[in-house]
Amino acid sequence: MFSFFGHRHGGAELAAGRGGRGRGPFGGGMFGNPFGSGMFGGGPPGGGGFFRGGGSRARRGDVRTAVLLLLAEQARNGYQLMQEIEQRSEGAWRPSPGSMYPALQQLEDEGLVRVEAEGGSRLFHLTEKGKKAASEKSASKEPAPWAPSNFGTESVGELRELFHQVAMATMQVNHVGTPAQVAAARKILAEARRSLYQLLAEADGDEGER
Repeated sequence: MFSFFGHRHGGAELAAGRGGRGRGPFGGGMFGNPFGSGMFGGGPPGGGGFFRGGGSRARRGDVRTAVLLLLAEQARNGYQLMQEIEQRSEGAWRPSPGSMYPALQQLEDEGLVRVEAEGGSRLFHLTEKGKKAASEKSASKEPAPWAPSNFGTESVGELRELFHQVAMATMQVNHVGTPAQVAAARKILAEARRSLYQLLAEADGDEGER
């Protein structure tokens, strides 16, 4: 055996489980190539890695608040607003045109923004009414819509580090452990996998009851 988990105990017993090659308790390979581009968020921006923390979606009200706060700084067009939000959220949130432009239209209908054509682009400015609304949002104690705490990314580093430690321990067991220890480790990892999916199932159930 020669794989991500070393070469002992013939075949990918721990990495693959008893049967199939390349499938373990956590998916393809033991951890889906934990140090490659998928699991830890490598690859191009917006590419999805397991630990990117980009799965949360903002509510339309968050788009509205973000627009008001950013336009209070300076006039921007829709594309610039989307880019700025993505930059400030460190890639965790980039509103789509389908959420940004309806929000801008609503703000314009409410008299909070006005539009000026400049260089072939529609530039959005706050009206006096919009400035007042932005000031009220800014004075509130709520975190900015693009704050990492809104997307669960503050704990991503800790989770990534713990995952790395588990992977290292698993490599050690597979490399130097006895067949009995390898079998026990496989059971532990399989149970951890079941427990993690159970967490997700419970969360889905809670959402459905609301």
